[in-house]
Amino acid sequence: MIADAKVLVVKVGSSLVTREGRGVDAEAIARWAAQVATLRQGGKSVVLVSSGAIAEGMQRLGWAKRPHSMHELQAAAAVGQMGLVQAYESSFRSHKLHTAQVLLTHADLADRQRYLNARSTLRTLLELGVVPVINENDTVVTDEIKFGDNDTLAALVTNLIEADALVILTDQPGLYESDPRKNSGAKLVEQAHADDPKLEAMAGGSASELAKGGMLTKVHAAKRAARSGAHTVIASGKERDVLVRLASGERIGTLLTARTAPIAARKQWLADHLTVSGLLTLDAGATKALVKDGKSLLPIGVIAVSGDFARGEIVGCVDPVGKQVARGLVNYSSEETRRIMRRSSAEIEAVLGYVDEPELIHRDNLVLL
Repeated sequence: MIADAKVLVVKVGSSLVTREGRGVDAEAIARWAAQVATLRQGGKSVVLVSSGAIAEGMQRLGWAKRPHSMHELQAAAAVGQMGLVQAYESSFRSHKLHTAQVLLTHADLADRQRYLNARSTLRTLLELGVVPVINENDTVVTDEIKFGDNDTLAALVTNLIEADALVILTDQPGLYESDPRKNSGAKLVEQAHADDPKLEAMAGGSASELAKGGMLTKVHAAKRAARSGAHTVIASGKERDVLVRLASGERIGTLLTARTAPIAARKQWLADHLTVSGLLTLDAGATKALVKDGKSLLPIGVIAVSGDFARGEIVGCVDPVGKQVARGLVNYSSEETRRIMRRSSAEIEAVLGYVDEPELIHRDNLVLL
């Protein structure tokens, strides 16, 4: 499956590009550049999502421990980006390949216009034969220093450019049925469907102080990437020529396959939102109408509203037990929704004095999760 992929997103973990926190490992980055160059010669386009900026910044600033202050983390990321990008640029230059630094925030993907701009830029870079090196724009993030982690970012980029495959390289051989650090007899999961709920139970936490995402974030990333039809491999970046061998068809690590058809680009954009402006709690009938019958959400099916949102913002839909089952663009504000919930569509005008749409969320603007 990876051998057939024409466009790949490769995420390289922090422990693979830094010397366990002692700054950028130029030799390791040179190895990644050589492998990507080989893939390029084979007709494949590659986007790199690389961790390591904060670790490199800490080394340059002489910090032994990762700081907790947001501003210090942002400062370390800003300093570290210089060394990280310099290392990638010089390594790829030796293979006569151009690179481009692309820094993204969740806001870039949450706004429809910025999402399309980022998509067009990345696709153009690939058409020009350039290797984009992507990281989160940590220096301007104010709520957290992460999307969640670079696993999530890599999955979002996979969806953004509709890549064929996502390769997540880590310091572990792959996903195990149980934690191999605690169970020496744990078996490697060689292949599974990305949406198999049992995978989340198998995934443990992060073993590295440098890394922010553990195996669970990688499983979630694979599930997200599968929405656009991409398969995911989770493998050890310490394997010799791992990318070249995967591209040649060798089975390494854990393959998590997508078994659903890619969803439409607009719905993919809705699904990619990590945050929502509010939540609508649905009754059992409305939940069935959305999940099973593919219907729009009507006001009568909403039993509770939380959050403060305006018309046209993205809200989540949760079932009676609180599980988020869908999200979409809402046709009425939170204040209006509270007034018309539990009412039929025919009553909207009588309650509000006007009616914009009979649906609270039209099915064309709604995506199931």
